[in-house]
Amino acid sequence: MFERFTKDARAVVEGAVGHAEREGATRVEETHVLLSLLDREGSRGSFALASLGLPPGGRAGVVRDLDETRRRGGLSRADADALSGLGIDLSQIVSRVEETHGEGALAAAGRGGLFGGRSGRRPFSRGAKDLLTGTLRVAVAHGERHIGDEHLLIALTARRGVPSEILADHGVTHASLTRVLYGDNRGDEPGTATEAKAG
Repeated sequence: MFERFTKDARAVVEGAVGHAEREGATRVEETHVLLSLLDREGSRGSFALASLGLPPGGRAGVVRDLDETRRRGGLSRADADALSGLGIDLSQIVSRVEETHGEGALAAAGRGGLFGGRSGRRPFSRGAKDLLTGTLRVAVAHGERHIGDEHLLIALTARRGVPSEILADHGVTHASLTRVLYGDNRGDEPGTATEAKAG
């Protein structure tokens, strides 16, 4: 499958590994792929993001939201809302944990723990592997032979989770990306985030 990746898509994967290493994470996660996508300029994926209001350099809000999610131990805004519905104030819990263990204590859970991240190659998490596999399905669905960074971006928005939730909060959804990249409404195909949310 990786032989189908364009130069831009390969750069995103390599950038995701770099983000994981700089963060001290033990695995490459979907959020690292998103951060790497946000770094790109001059590609179809970066064009689509810019068309939807996230130009290069103007993506600080997405990064801020990712950092806040990491601070909450990876719990999404939807998770926080669900806990709130049960009478649990997640921000209060985060504050108490940080009072005791220091700022960002919950964010450290995905890193190498007390001893830092390990050196060498970082494996991809199950979610990141599934994302990479999903890019092939996206490319095939659009009749394309190669996998570009735009396919990574579309596959990311088609999945449930923190990256797609944060992108949607900033106006980047599966349907809007499909419309920008392909000029149609194929964003509501079976198996997309739209269908997943309904189920």
